[in-house]
Amino acid sequence: MTTSAPPATPLPVPVGESTASFAKRKLTSPWASLAAVVIAILWTLPTFGLLVSSFRPERAIKTTGWWTFFSNPTLTMDNYKAVLDADEGAGLGAYFVNSLVITIPSVLIPLTLATIAAYAFAWIKFPGRNILFLVIFALQIVPLQVTLIPLLTLYVDAGLANTFWTIWLSHSIFGLPLAIYLLHNFMREIPSSLLEAARVDGAGHVAIFFRVLLPLLRPALAAFGIFQFLWVWNDLLVALTFAGGGDKVAPITVALANLSGTRGTAWHLLSAGAFVSILVPVTIFLLLQRYFVRGLLAGGVKG
Repeated sequence: MTTSAPPATPLPVPVGESTASFAKRKLTSPWASLAAVVIAILWTLPTFGLLVSSFRPERAIKTTGWWTFFSNPTLTMDNYKAVLDADEGAGLGAYFVNSLVITIPSVLIPLTLATIAAYAFAWIKFPGRNILFLVIFALQIVPLQVTLIPLLTLYVDAGLANTFWTIWLSHSIFGLPLAIYLLHNFMREIPSSLLEAARVDGAGHVAIFFRVLLPLLRPALAAFGIFQFLWVWNDLLVALTFAGGGDKVAPITVALANLSGTRGTAWHLLSAGAFVSILVPVTIFLLLQRYFVRGLLAGGVKG
């Protein structure tokens, strides 16, 4: 004769705390927190070493590791002066400005077009809407490498070669599918009753778009804006293909590639130049990371 085990008694939930928050708190472990801290330190360590190396003298960089800085702290600004000075060094200052000129329009153009397109796909019924949205979604898996030569041919025929327009248009084209998909999912999470109430008050599509939806889209817009900014700022392939290697339109990534090719042993210049390059995207990401996470999670979880 067998007896069944008594049913498990659920853990008592403290008064004033929901079951979901209680379960989440119970799942949080000190070991998980410790592992997260260790991973964060290991992930940040190379960047910290790069920062320290960028301020060390050339001889110290070539003869000792960056960690010896703590036993023999010696700092200099000569590395940064050399990479930023166009007359005596690499002249990254002009390339830095080029990167800003390239990145800002390459973020604003797809954001503007994608917001309008996402609104049409989410709230306007027209023939072939679902099929067209599926085609746009599928474009995300197309490798950009297969489009470089056809696009370059079109730009040359149109007389746009070696200008900022080629890079702006290319980055906008490559970023539109993801932007439309992300913003569409975010818009679909907005209650339709909100739009119906606006229509009852006499608002049309333009008023609904600017007065109702845009204020609610800030997390999604910031998420894609950060993603696109990081992608464009760190891009080398598109810039090499469409900028033609010219100094007038080349971004800072092209200058760093040339610097590593011509001065492969000048680690003091490479470390300073690399840190100048990553300073802006790291700052942007740290300032807006909460919007980045909220925007990427939009539409992924119900309830």
